[in-house]
Amino acid sequence: MRGCARSSTVLEALTWLLLALAALFFSAGTLGLLRLPDTLSRIHALSKADNLGLGLAALALLLHAESWAAAAQIGLIWLLALAASATSGYLIARRCLLESQSAPATALGAPPP
Repeated sequence: MRGCARSSTVLEALTWLLLALAALFFSAGTLGLLRLPDTLSRIHALSKADNLGLGLAALALLLHAESWAAAAQIGLIWLLALAASATSGYLIARRCLLESQSAPATALGAPPP
């Protein structure tokens, strides 16, 4: 009986640790979004930190999944969020690069002639 209570306490502590780390990575991604100078750096920081934060939160939920089906759903949601983040990051970066190629040289920071 006592081993079960200890196991539950360790599981709860691990869950809280994973959730705290997830919140830390989400905060770091938000800070990167607000503080970094250009669009490409912002997208990179946000996508990397948020994907890791979501993975840690999903892992914390997996520890408490009641069945394999529930665990599979959590994993599928995480994979779909990863795919959506990668796709949106790619599209934003591509648009940014296309706009910078078609912009005049003075808009890119080069000195005027």
